[in-house]
Amino acid sequence: MTLSLKRRTWSIPGSDGEPILGETHVPSGTPRGNVIIAHGFKGYKDYGMFPYLAEKIARWGCFAHRFNFSHSGMTEEIDTFARPDLFEKDTWNKQVEDLRLIVAAIQSGQVPGRGVPHVLLGHSRGGAAVLIAAGRDADDPKQRQPAGVITLAAPDTAHRFSQEEADLLLKQGYLESPSARTGQTLRIGGAFLQEQLDDPANHDVRGLTAKIRAPLLILHGSDDDTVPETCARSLGEAATADVRVSIIPGANHVFDTPNPFPEDAEPSEALAIAEAEIESFLQRVLSP
Repeated sequence: MTLSLKRRTWSIPGSDGEPILGETHVPSGTPRGNVIIAHGFKGYKDYGMFPYLAEKIARWGCFAHRFNFSHSGMTEEIDTFARPDLFEKDTWNKQVEDLRLIVAAIQSGQVPGRGVPHVLLGHSRGGAAVLIAAGRDADDPKQRQPAGVITLAAPDTAHRFSQEEADLLLKQGYLESPSARTGQTLRIGGAFLQEQLDDPANHDVRGLTAKIRAPLLILHGSDDDTVPETCARSLGEAATADVRVSIIPGANHVFDTPNPFPEDAEPSEALAIAEAEIESFLQRVLSP
């Protein structure tokens, strides 16, 4: 794949004023839309398939925005969580606020892509984040509505703590969460769970999915040992809008894509199938 000629890096204030670091792949010709790519738990904008997918999406005529959530703990130093203090403070509310701020920055011209529709795309916990955001905003006339929502390997609940883990998190204020990638021991802060207990309706992933009016594409691997494929079927059953659920045979949680993954490399069979599903969906929801 020939890489696109134009990219733009950017930084905007996110939740609590912490920076959202992003990179936009700019399409040539008349743009059809924006695709905002949300990473998952312990992920970041340069992880695995994201640069490859962003490049493909730009070649299909869309601005492709990959970014680090403001409280991901990640900076441009991709070999480490340089801000573990921010990672510990991360919550769903912060991620929803970040997504809203990115949409607003696009429409104001602060980030490329002004004047055309947007699609939300999220992997793993990023998939739950885009469902929560779209569901919360579905009845809010002040929020710009997405033209579509895509999830890859998304869970159907806001947390999967055991009762013992939940009790410990609330009692001591954190849970330790080792990163196999960096070797660091990170912490999940108590606020992550407490805000869910304080406002369960706005953290009900299936309930919020049911509120989304935009078309949905739900992709999942049959061999995902991190988030079971039953989550995809559950989300599909919860959806009330036009929805397509595609279970990709043999695919794992990252669609058999290593990290790092060169943008000009040949995709795995699983990623190629996911890519074709995404292209078809974007052509449909972003048609003139």
